[in-house]
Amino acid sequence: MLRTLSNYKSDYRAIISLAIPIVIGQLGGIITGMADTLMVGWHSTYELAASSFVNNVVNAFIITGTGFSFGITPIVSEALAQKRHWAIGSWLKNAIVANTLTALLIVAILMGIYLNVERLGQPAELIPIIKPYFAVVMASIPLVMAANAFRQFVESITDAKVSMWILIIGNTLNIIGNYLLIYGKCGLPEMGLYGAGISTLISRLIMLLMFIAVFATKRRYASYRLGFAASKVERVSLRKLNALGWPIGLQQGLEAATFCFTAIMVGWLGSIELAAHQIAITISTVSYTTFLGIGSAVAIRTGYFKGANDWHRVRKITVAGLHIGILTSTIVCLALWIIRNDVSALFTDNTEVTAFVVALLPILILYQYFDSAQIIFANALRGLADVKSIMWISFITNFLIAIPVGYLLGFPCGMGIAGIWIAYPAGFLFSDILLGGRALRLMRRK
Repeated sequence: MLRTLSNYKSDYRAIISLAIPIVIGQLGGIITGMADTLMVGWHSTYELAASSFVNNVVNAFIITGTGFSFGITPIVSEALAQKRHWAIGSWLKNAIVANTLTALLIVAILMGIYLNVERLGQPAELIPIIKPYFAVVMASIPLVMAANAFRQFVESITDAKVSMWILIIGNTLNIIGNYLLIYGKCGLPEMGLYGAGISTLISRLIMLLMFIAVFATKRRYASYRLGFAASKVERVSLRKLNALGWPIGLQQGLEAATFCFTAIMVGWLGSIELAAHQIAITISTVSYTTFLGIGSAVAIRTGYFKGANDWHRVRKITVAGLHIGILTSTIVCLALWIIRNDVSALFTDNTEVTAFVVALLPILILYQYFDSAQIIFANALRGLADVKSIMWISFITNFLIAIPVGYLLGFPCGMGIAGIWIAYPAGFLFSDILLGGRALRLMRRK
């Protein structure tokens, strides 16, 4: 077995060296989300519950938009393997336009939800807190989407340290802003949850400006800038980005929608359950982000070797990614088991909320292996531009399996929040079976 694993050494190194800065950068966002939850939770339990609703709804659309921006990854990876730098600069320009148009569509949809939030069955006492926070976070989405175009560019050309440092700086500023505006420090007004939203908006603007500055000045990007400056926004390019981006975006959006719908269902149970749900989801995003970073590295490497027409390496990269995912899942499960009785105390001193969090953690531990495997398989397919299959599999596993299972167990079966949460491992398990089967069939044909 050890001899077999040694055959993957170079692939492990390639994935890990690319994944580490991606994971670190993404974890900065997760740490910011945790800081938000900690600071808001200690400010008010009602604000914690309101942030749970807003973050689950808005993040579902942000994740969809982020998935759309992934459409450029296989294009850039293939072009990089073929040393077509001018073309990469052209694709970046078109991606910025495509992402901005997608952001405007997302904002329009969210505006419809914002105007009808009172009809979604949330506790009445939360509505005055939900609406202003919802509005300011929604306004930051075009900034996120424009920054995502630059982020996918730098990561796809294997310069992921750039995005890592920009995300670290931006998220650090966000945490500082949270502290100042939530609690009203340094002479600023105490704004609570709304202050957290303002801080998020400002930090996202700063990150976009940093990406622009780096692209405009870094010497390594000179050939890409030539292509960017000399090219035009073309319908053919926009159509290809949409053809690749929307299936990926919808796949991620469907998965995020599962979290959105479960948050709405948990809200039907009450504010205490919703606050517990937010804490557990915040904890789960650490492992999810780590798996997504590994998956992104797999997508970039499979796209690169597809461009080089080296299908043997495509298969090896996918298998190596699964090995790394299994090891990472084991570490995550052990860590969650060790802290299972104490972690909720970081977020709140409410004993009812804590009891629900402790009950949810075993379910969270249960699905780590399922989650990591489905992310690796999906990203291997993304690197190969086989994106429509990912979208349809996500629809089946999330809307036809996960959400109905969560509702049936949570309400008709009377299991409450624990029953709703069983939707996650149910959906991920079926996703593993379908995505894994699709990846194996596709790679065996080459």
